[in-house]
Amino acid sequence: MSAFDTHPPLLPEILSLHGKWKAEKPALICDGTSLSWREFDAETNKLANALINAGISRGATVGVVMSNGLDMVEVLVGIMKSGACSVPINLSVTEEALAAMLADADVSAVFATDDQQARLDRFSKNHSGVKLIAGHQGYLTFKKSGTPACPTVDIQPDDLLNIIYSSGTTGMPKGIVHTHQGRRDWAYDLALALRYNGSARTLFTIGLYSNISWVGMLCTLLVGGTMVIQKSFDALQALAALEKHKISNFAMVPIQLQRLLEAPESDSYDLSSVKAIMSCGSPLHADLKQRLFERLGPSVVIELFGLTEGIITTLEPEEAEGRMASVGKPLIGTDIKIIHDDNTEASLGQSGEIVGIGRIVMPGYLNRPDATAEATWTDTDGKHWLRTGDIGILDEDGYLYIVDRKKDMILSGGQNIYPQDIETILFTHAAVNDVAVIGVPSAQWGETPLAIVVPETEAASITEADVMHWANGKLGKQQRIAGVVFTESLPRNPNGKILKRDLRETYKDAVNG
Repeated sequence: MSAFDTHPPLLPEILSLHGKWKAEKPALICDGTSLSWREFDAETNKLANALINAGISRGATVGVVMSNGLDMVEVLVGIMKSGACSVPINLSVTEEALAAMLADADVSAVFATDDQQARLDRFSKNHSGVKLIAGHQGYLTFKKSGTPACPTVDIQPDDLLNIIYSSGTTGMPKGIVHTHQGRRDWAYDLALALRYNGSARTLFTIGLYSNISWVGMLCTLLVGGTMVIQKSFDALQALAALEKHKISNFAMVPIQLQRLLEAPESDSYDLSSVKAIMSCGSPLHADLKQRLFERLGPSVVIELFGLTEGIITTLEPEEAEGRMASVGKPLIGTDIKIIHDDNTEASLGQSGEIVGIGRIVMPGYLNRPDATAEATWTDTDGKHWLRTGDIGILDEDGYLYIVDRKKDMILSGGQNIYPQDIETILFTHAAVNDVAVIGVPSAQWGETPLAIVVPETEAASITEADVMHWANGKLGKQQRIAGVVFTESLPRNPNGKILKRDLRETYKDAVNG
């Protein structure tokens, strides 16, 4: 062994080196403020040392209830450097759910922005021992107690870096655990797949509590690029930022990408700096993908299928022709299989649940060995694979196609019906802007498909009956929808996933017979 050998650096060490070697390069831009890598390194060191001085370091968890902004980025990175574990909370959840997540994670402290401080009243009353750092001034005051020196803390690869709670679209949220080594591996593997390099300038429009944003953040931090943070998503503001800041990389969910293309004078913005877009959160239907290719070029849009728990596939844009509906192949070092309900492996072309294995898979759910066991499939060699809950098919060339969420499947008259197949047909109707298909109770069939449609604004003369008649003329006999309901919008979580559980409750009595 060479005398110069050392362990592979974890992210805190990598970021400190950026502060040294990329000192004057912009690390962070938000609301007209820009921090160089030297400044960003110093400010996050101050926060890390303030936490350590307060007895919050390895083994501690810290809640983050914050809106997008410079403070939030510093908090997330400062917690990482302190050796503590951040718990960023989805701001769309109820106060009751927020309190439950913070309690489940057993946080020692909570950071909150001014707009979120009041939402912590319920939690604070029952957890008086938890330190609350509230508001911008509270944050600045706390940070002053730390020095800009590199924190002295012995972070180990298996130490927890963050806990992200699941979206809760299929049940109560679960804490998904990620270690320092795991998150470093995420950064390396995804930076390669999503084409990040040292010149990366990444736009963030989704809440930084989301794992979608964490993907872009980890990749940009790893390569020493520049993060451009927006408070929230607005199509025109995003287009302006893409042009002004010469953005090279960004991630959006399909509905956001659709809004970009539909924005007034969208074609007038110069987007030539964009090198790679990650589309994720829900399937990117083929028509929208083709429109994006035409607007941005054939080598820019990378569709990603993945879970916060750690299984990811990507479709290289150069391989999209002829397989526009595919989500590609696994990341390097990751493997996937398709399994039947009886836990046997499916053959190519057969549908079943997607399972995966690889170095970025989570070690488990926080405090939930039962949920971890439920999410595990063990093969004949004793290897443990992560169950995704998604139904997919591998074609003869090994490309993955998502059929649907297992829990969204409709069982009608003893037949399995996949809503996504019906949605794909409905999306081709010129009057359909957005659509979700759900199963609703039926006395005759047990369940039957119902389409909830957001019509195009110029399609005022189109009726629900027109859309239903048109769709059923193109669908198979078993797939035919029992009704169409027009609505102004579909409920989505901040990651763009349609909340079909909410739709099933709202429209449970929509069909008779």
